[in-house]
Amino acid sequence: MARADLAVIGGSGFYQIEGLSDVEEVRLDTPFGPPSDRLVLGTLAGVRLAFLPRHGVGHRILPSELPARANIWALKSLGVRYIISVSAVGSLREEIAPLHMVVPDQLIDRTRGRPSSFFGKGLVAHIAFDEPFCPVLSSILAESAAEANVTAHRGGTCVVMEGPAFSTRAESHLYRSWGAHIIGMTALPEAKLAREAEICYAALASVTDYDTWHESQAAVSAEMILDNLKRNVEAAKRVVAAAVPRLPRQRSCACPDALRTALVTPLEAVPEEVKRDLAPIIGRYLREGSTT
Repeated sequence: MARADLAVIGGSGFYQIEGLSDVEEVRLDTPFGPPSDRLVLGTLAGVRLAFLPRHGVGHRILPSELPARANIWALKSLGVRYIISVSAVGSLREEIAPLHMVVPDQLIDRTRGRPSSFFGKGLVAHIAFDEPFCPVLSSILAESAAEANVTAHRGGTCVVMEGPAFSTRAESHLYRSWGAHIIGMTALPEAKLAREAEICYAALASVTDYDTWHESQAAVSAEMILDNLKRNVEAAKRVVAAAVPRLPRQRSCACPDALRTALVTPLEAVPEEVKRDLAPIIGRYLREGSTT
C-alpha cells in the first residue's frame, strides 16, 4: 500500500513539486467523497512525500467547496504525520509586505457552514485547539525560510474568511483592530481536521497583497494575486525543500495524542458504521479499547 510521512497541500499557484524520485499517482476515495485531486507521491531528501493541489489541477474548486475532510482522511490513510500547508493570503499589517511569507501561530474563524469535524453521528470528541498550528513544525518552517533566504514572519494571527469575494474595506479595518496579521480562505477547517487526525499541521502563507485597508495600494484583485503568486511559488518551494530533511523522526509535540483526552463517547457505544468510516482516525483507540 502507498505510504507517505509528509504531505504538502499546495494552494493557489502551487500545483507541483519538482525533484521527486520514485513518483507514483494515487487516486483515493473516502467516506467523505473524493479528495481535491489525485495525490502525487514521491521521495525528496529521503522522505516519502504526498503532494495534493488544494483547489485541484487547473484551480477548479472554490474555498467553500473544498473537500477538506476527504483530503485529510486520505492523507491520514497514507500514514502522513506532517502536513505543510501553502496558501495565498492578504496582509493586514504594513510590515508584512506583498511577496513576504508568514508562518502563523493563531487563527480566527470567519467561515460559515463548512463541515469542520470528522465526528458526530454517534461519536463525540472535543479536541484542544488553543494552539491551532504545530509549534514544532512551524519552527521548522521558519528556520527553513531563513535558510532559503526568504523573508518570513514567525507568528501572527490569520483570519480565515468564507470568500470567494474579498473583504470590504470596513471588514479589513475590523480585522486589523482585532490585532490580526493576515487573511486567507483555506486554513480552516484544514487545521481543525488535521488536529482531529493527530497530524502535525503548519502553514506557509504567501502574502500577495495588502487586502483592502491600505489606501495607498491598489484594490486587491485576482489578477494581482495571481501575478504575485507566480513570484512567490518558487520561494515557497525552496522553503519546503529546506524543511523536508529537518523533520524529526520522533514527534515530541502534543499533536500525535490529540484524541487521547478528546474522545467522550464510550467506544463500545459508537455505531459500527462510524467506526469503519473513521478507522484511519480512531483506529489506534479502537485497538487499545481506550476512551475518556
